[in-house]
Amino acid sequence: MRTGPPEPPSRRGLLAASAAAGLGVLTGCGTSSSARPDDPKPGGSSGTGKGGGASPSRSPSPRKTRKRPQLPRGGRELFPHYRLVGYCGLPGAPALGRLGDGDPGKRVSEMEKKADEYAGGREPLPVLELLAAVANPDAGRDGTYRTRTPGSTIRRFHELARERDALLLLNIQPGRAAPLKEVQALSDWLEHPDVGVALDPEWDMGPGETPGETYGRTSGGELNDISDYLSELVRTHDLPHKPLVFHQVATSVVSEEKELRPAEGVPLIKSADGIGSPELKRATWRQLVDGMPDGVHTGFKLFYEEDTEGSRLMKPKEVLKLRPEPEYVMYE
Repeated sequence: MRTGPPEPPSRRGLLAASAAAGLGVLTGCGTSSSARPDDPKPGGSSGTGKGGGASPSRSPSPRKTRKRPQLPRGGRELFPHYRLVGYCGLPGAPALGRLGDGDPGKRVSEMEKKADEYAGGREPLPVLELLAAVANPDAGRDGTYRTRTPGSTIRRFHELARERDALLLLNIQPGRAAPLKEVQALSDWLEHPDVGVALDPEWDMGPGETPGETYGRTSGGELNDISDYLSELVRTHDLPHKPLVFHQVATSVVSEEKELRPAEGVPLIKSADGIGSPELKRATWRQLVDGMPDGVHTGFKLFYEEDTEGSRLMKPKEVLKLRPEPEYVMYE
């Protein structure tokens, strides 16, 4: 059986309780997030050309080359050109993150201004990290202890991301469901060039474990399997880089980390999710990045509420002084 700290921070219980109290209504409980997007898939046909009648003496016109799919603000590689800066959350559930507090459009405008403060010689790329699967303390009909966000909600945020030339990350809290299967259930969205994945391993529960009562965890091998799956999507659909973020609140949340190996076209980002004062967050950062495998990029999460209880939120210039410098900064 997986083990973790005997008593997770109260925030984890709060979030799980929030999911149990209202997310079934907020997200349309039982509606699968794998509903097909309305948008045409990248690489799909763009219509037929007009019939010919050209003179036999002329050589045929060269076929127009299809433009390869690009990232929201151009190019096909994320790093080192871009720095990702984003908000996470779910609409109507402020306890689950900033993105779900108030009007999403206003939150994205706020986030874009924040992203500019993190440029540091790179081009900021805004990120909307939407909870696509939310862990909760009730087993549900399928016994997975998670609720999927409906496709209509994902579509709304995907459209918002496209309006703002932003990246959409679909965050997965697996509960007792298999993380890879949860990613595969989102395949229709992940075939788009502006959609990536974030995994919350602290909510990846083992047999007999309940979200909010203990930490879950993942392994280097499990993350590699997800990376390989995303890499195949990238190859099949000729997509630009598709990020895979894994949030880590403690070293126990990811086992066998030395086995991590980045897959082609899938930047792997380890986000340090320590909570508390700037001093505590720096200490957690040093612990989590020490001995990090080669090829893994770094991320850093800040909490508007928890970090300011008895302390203050770190400033962008302080975050950029961390080493290695975070390439993804996320606010909850």
